Amino acid sequence: MPDIETLRRILATHRVIAVVGLSAEWHRPSYFAAKYMQEHGYRIVPVNPKYECILGERCYPSLADIGHEVDMVDVFRRAEDVMPIARRAIEIGAKALWQQLGVVNLEADRLAREHGLDTVMDRCVKIEHARLFGGLNWAGVDTRVISAKRPRWLP
Repeated sequence: MPDIETLRRILATHRVIAVVGLSAEWHRPSYFAAKYMQEHGYRIVPVNPKYECILGERCYPSLADIGHEVDMVDVFRRAEDVMPIARRAIEIGAKALWQQLGVVNLEADRLAREHGLDTVMDRCVKIEHARLFGGLNWAGVDTRVISAKRPRWLP
């Protein structure tokens, strides 16, 4: 698994994210994660044949239908569905393959790495962004930024 610096680099440099399996339903994890990333300056490219538009962006039926550059392919699909997505990510020139929480396909991970893509498995792009760029610290989540120790500036 990537270390913190690698995750930070991936999230800092891969700004156009194709979200495969993005739902238009506001209560779904894919929608929540994509909306968060969009609100933090990322371009979201929805990929789901069910919809025409999600989060104000044109929705594509597949990765192959996207007519512009994509930096990262974020996968909200079952692990057994990831291999063809990884192949297509390589074909379209993506730089990273991100398998969301609960999604682990080692074969797809290996293939993507062999083709020079950064890969992440079983992690949420929203959670990692918030953890590494300060969005979780307000909630008291262990980002190693919050401490029970009294700050030096307090009496």
